[in-house]
Amino acid sequence: MKRLNLLTFLVFLCVFGCTENEIIDNSVNPESITTNSDEPCFSTTLMAGQHHVAGSVTLDVDGDNLIITYVSDGEWVIGTTHLSIGNCDDDWVPLTGAGNPQVGLFEYTEPYSAGPYEVVYIISLEGLDDNICFAAHAEVDGPTGEETAWAEGTEFSGNGWAMFVETTLTECEDDDDGSNTPF
Repeated sequence: MKRLNLLTFLVFLCVFGCTENEIIDNSVNPESITTNSDEPCFSTTLMAGQHHVAGSVTLDVDGDNLIITYVSDGEWVIGTTHLSIGNCDDDWVPLTGAGNPQVGLFEYTEPYSAGPYEVVYIISLEGLDDNICFAAHAEVDGPTGEETAWAEGTEFSGNGWAMFVETTLTECEDDDDGSNTPF
């Protein structure tokens, strides 16, 4: 009986004690991803619980890919993330009837890589215009406890504080030839 209890305990630890800190999608070679410089094309603050700076969300372009990175300031641990992106003039984000984003329906939930302080999404630019909107959501844990976090931008029309970012990609240059990305 003791062996059965020990075995059950070990199985429980393996199932519920493992964390997801490894590379999730191996379809892209990490050495092939380069950004245009030390500075991203776009950066905004990752706001936790409306009032706390938890880090930043950056955007860059590498060839035919858009790279969106959530980075903690080191005091906050990044948990589950959700990302929705599209052309601003389209219905690019799933909303409730009240105008609040439905993060559980965001199209990106499995990042290219994830660690406690950085999460990276690599998304094809196919179908995206120059003017894009994105909503970057995260569950974070830090000095004030567990909080919801959003990339700082414009608030959705709903009754919450969820935000989205509108930006253009024309300033992001392709490293290969120095020209603007093809939009």
